[in-house]
Amino acid sequence: MLPRVNRFNLRWGVAFMLSAAVAICYFDRPAVGLAIKSIEQSIAITNEQYAWLMGAFLFAYGIMYIGGGRLLDALGTRRGFLIIMVWWSLACASHGLAKSFAMLAGSRLLLGIGEGGLFPAATKALAEWFPPRERSTAMGIINAGTALGGILAPPCIAFILSLAPWPWVFFFSGTVGILWTTWWIRSYYPPQQHPRLSAAERETIAEVMRVPEKNEAAIAWGKLLSLPQVWGLVTAKFLTDAAWYFYLLWLPKYLYDARHFNIKEVGYFAWIPFAAAGLGCLAGGGSSSWLIGRGHSLNMARKVALGASAAVMPLVMLVTRSPVQWAIVLISIAYFGQQSWSTLIMTLPADLFPKRAVGTVAGMVGCGGAMGGMLFGLLAGHLLGRGYGYGPVFLISGSLHVCGFVVILLAIRVVRPVHVNKLEPALATP
Repeated sequence: MLPRVNRFNLRWGVAFMLSAAVAICYFDRPAVGLAIKSIEQSIAITNEQYAWLMGAFLFAYGIMYIGGGRLLDALGTRRGFLIIMVWWSLACASHGLAKSFAMLAGSRLLLGIGEGGLFPAATKALAEWFPPRERSTAMGIINAGTALGGILAPPCIAFILSLAPWPWVFFFSGTVGILWTTWWIRSYYPPQQHPRLSAAERETIAEVMRVPEKNEAAIAWGKLLSLPQVWGLVTAKFLTDAAWYFYLLWLPKYLYDARHFNIKEVGYFAWIPFAAAGLGCLAGGGSSSWLIGRGHSLNMARKVALGASAAVMPLVMLVTRSPVQWAIVLISIAYFGQQSWSTLIMTLPADLFPKRAVGTVAGMVGCGGAMGGMLFGLLAGHLLGRGYGYGPVFLISGSLHVCGFVVILLAIRVVRPVHVNKLEPALATP
């Protein structure tokens, strides 16, 4: 159940519940990379095949990200998120049944389908519960789940592998996901329907509790795709998630292959960048909310925080030329900057678009990010398979957030709500 310590703060309980879901998914995100040496004892996997495994997940993730956003707008957050997490949990557990590369790739596809609705659902819940002045802080809490899952994954997976064969890593993750769904279905309701929402909190979030008109329908895809704000978000996410998914999915393999770590050493060190990522989530969202609280405009608050996040990312270019201790520090800075950036980017759909379009736009943005991650991962696998090493890959990835920030400045001149009358809705259902 949601926390009862302060009955006026149900919305923050929602943020922490969503953060827990993100943590569960991000516990599994690096699982294949962390367990790769154990998996290779039963299934031979080259660098190129590893890239295709990650690409299979990201392709399905990206396609379903956009479909998941539309699903959330159609079914509502409560039912939609339940379906998504049940599917994800079963797909995660299916990895443990894989006996070949093809079966493992199939499980990655299924996992991507299930996980595709995660952040559209979180963004839609954010729009349902939080007014603009609190959104970036709430998204920081939600996005901090990426760090919590990543912090727990290396030592926990190393511990599981010390006791049991690698399939149990995925059986464990799937079981935890099913347990979370029971929490969700018992606890989450939109604020208009929540049985425990107090009058005080109802007044606090009154501006996001407008009851939609009966014939208010989804905004047509074509109208959304005609907007420069949508294309700016999608393009920026495409560029920056290309770097993020490389750091996230290839870090364990980099430590194994280039720094010659064993499973125990990876478990000991690989959690550190995720701790920095958690601080980045809170710093990005918190700094933007702080600027708004100091009287600055929404536009300035979002863009200053985005620019600061992007500015630290080029430091990762020095990773391959640094001693291992400094390499971990530089990777940690990149994780910090990326998750500060990501918190703000995933807040922008709620800042810019009406609630009935937020899930759809967030889905488009996430799809762009997944496609960027898939293509850059395939490029990384190609370069590594041809013997170029990790240097060129880190060099490219370190420049992508700066490019993404330039795109945001050009495409979104002012961060403010897009006027609904300019968005012709799809035909309403009688």
